[in-house]
Amino acid sequence: MEYRDPFATAQFGAQTKAAAYDLGLRAYMLKIYNYMASALALTGIVAMFAGNSPAFINALYNVQDGHVVGMSGLGWLVAFAPLGFVLWLGMGINRLSTTAAQAIFWVYSGVMGLSLSSIFIMYTGESIARTFFITAGTFGAMSLYGYTTKKDLTGMGSFLMMGLIGIILASLVNIFLQSSGLNFALSVLAILIFVGLTAYDTQKLKHMYYQVAGSADAIAKSSIMGALTLYLDFINIFIYMLRFMGDRK
Repeated sequence: MEYRDPFATAQFGAQTKAAAYDLGLRAYMLKIYNYMASALALTGIVAMFAGNSPAFINALYNVQDGHVVGMSGLGWLVAFAPLGFVLWLGMGINRLSTTAAQAIFWVYSGVMGLSLSSIFIMYTGESIARTFFITAGTFGAMSLYGYTTKKDLTGMGSFLMMGLIGIILASLVNIFLQSSGLNFALSVLAILIFVGLTAYDTQKLKHMYYQVAGSADAIAKSSIMGALTLYLDFINIFIYMLRFMGDRK
């Protein structure tokens, strides 16, 4: 009769379970990054084609000497449509099917591309590409930090969210003040905040996996919402960096 050490058997079982969770976590995060990368590609393609279409640009914007000086009713609709899709997806994710959530996510990515089409009017293609790759490098480094660090970033996340609310309020005030100095300072702070949020959100998504690991449907929906979160971090870093690094036409 073969003797089995119960302690060794229990330890082996724990190690097997941990390995399974680790593989599941990697698959979960990979799915999030794949969703995010595909959404960014869709946004970029739509923005590029729309931004280089005179008919579309004239339908959305009033352009004088290469500068957007106003927007049409359709332009305002396109500008605010992404916010509507984000609210729809965020508030209704538990009621939506996975297929519906995916559809909204892809439509949102395409509409975001339409709303970003004006950057191809204002900035050179070379500077847009350069800023994109710098943003990708910055985002990748901070997301990797958030995934690998043992430090709890919860406190930092709360602080960053407070800072983000402050920037939104200050930006609304600056609509009336029209202060270039304040606008510059807010842009710098916004970059720092979204860079920090990238690390925080990545760690939060990593921890969230252990809450949804038992349900395939919950994992699928969490992957979509996670991709949306990181997508927004990336887009905001890119837009604010473009204000500094973009070469205007």
